[in-house]
Amino acid sequence: MNTFKTALLLTALTLFLLFAGQWLGGENGLILAFVLAAGMNFFSYFFSDKIALAMYRAQPVTREELPRAYEVVERLTAKQGLPMPKIYVIPNDSPNAFATGRNPKHASVAVTRGILQLLTDEELEGVLAHELGHVRNRDILTSSIAATLAGAITLLARMGYWAALFGGYGGGGGNRNEREGGGFSALLMLILAPLAATLIQLAISRSREYEADATGAQMTGNPYALASALQKLDTYSRRVPLQASPSNAHLFIVAPLLSKGDLASLFSTHPPIPKRIERLIGREQL
Repeated sequence: MNTFKTALLLTALTLFLLFAGQWLGGENGLILAFVLAAGMNFFSYFFSDKIALAMYRAQPVTREELPRAYEVVERLTAKQGLPMPKIYVIPNDSPNAFATGRNPKHASVAVTRGILQLLTDEELEGVLAHELGHVRNRDILTSSIAATLAGAITLLARMGYWAALFGGYGGGGGNRNEREGGGFSALLMLILAPLAATLIQLAISRSREYEADATGAQMTGNPYALASALQKLDTYSRRVPLQASPSNAHLFIVAPLLSKGDLASLFSTHPPIPKRIERLIGREQL
């Protein structure tokens, strides 16, 4: 199913770029968009994980540097028959974590400095099991590609807007109606593209967190530890928020971007923490 989702995302990106290219640049724009789509599909598949890790300045650590995490991950991967992922630490005091990579053989798990300081050993095990759940469920590629596509779509929309604003359609040629039409088209793309990016994230994020919670609890046999970790993370990540890009906020175990209001919750990429805890232990809090 996740392979199908990945193919669907890449197809959606290609179609979006072709549509945008033809709309903003005619036949030449269509050709350029096709070349760009081919390059971005390749880049997204092989390098989306590296982009996410680099964006948060994640540093690889050895077993000697972080034995506490390595011992847990080694035990859980051996139990599940999974390859050992690379482990990274993000130099940030906000407690959070994410997994990325194109498949279990090329997976990485990143934890923040803050989460290592906050959680007990059992709670950390629950979080790491959750991230390995993403790896075992093979949704890390889908989420990593979605992060790249969401950022790319938004960037392309803004490029189209500024291109039209400062000339568009042949560097300012054409009559006034053509220029106004180009500006309107670019403005429309600027509005619709972030919405498309948001929909891409929504399509994959909410259910995958529930699934990873269930998988992680099954791995450890201790759903209460993960529930306790989620409760702590929800509280402390609000006190020390992680400044993250909206394009890849869905990668983290708890939402790093905090906002208020019903509309914001509608577009949230994460299920509410109380609902996740309820699914784990049958009630909304410990």
